[in-house]
Amino acid sequence: MFRKLSNIELNRLDTEEYKRARKLPVTVVLDNVRSQHNIGSAFRTSDAFLVEKVVLCGICAVPPTPEIHKSALGAEFSVEWDYRDDAVQAVSELRDAGYTLIGVEQTENSTSLEDLKVEDGKRYALVFGNEVKGVNQQVIDMCDECLEIPQWGTKHSLNVSVSAGVVLWEFCKKLRSINQ
Repeated sequence: MFRKLSNIELNRLDTEEYKRARKLPVTVVLDNVRSQHNIGSAFRTSDAFLVEKVVLCGICAVPPTPEIHKSALGAEFSVEWDYRDDAVQAVSELRDAGYTLIGVEQTENSTSLEDLKVEDGKRYALVFGNEVKGVNQQVIDMCDECLEIPQWGTKHSLNVSVSAGVVLWEFCKKLRSINQ
């Protein structure tokens, strides 16, 4: 027999506890993501995995908006975020700050997500691209690695918010296993 847990039984962090909590050493970069619902979903997923920051770039809308809030459900208030005019600027700043830059894109010589290797003590920036055009080639050129999510059906891509969930889960799982 299964009984759904109430919100109180889930023992979730409140916004202030979240802000003080130890974060996963991962920053999410959204490169010209058009849909505010996808942006909100990225915030919500980032909150779920204790991501340190979301960087919104280019045409990305920024909080607060009703559309972002609809899918973020308040995560836009708990997760730290920043805005940059373009992803090249954001990725350059993250590189200078010592991040390992990983584009989530189908490229020549990309690493399959199942083969991802993470290292303790490293900080990672994961770049997710526009719903149609993907990650800008200039940004890809700056990346240390590109990750590809294995797929076997007729479609060649996943929604950016789904990709963020899949990739962040794998990062979270691997980074937490190192620190156990």
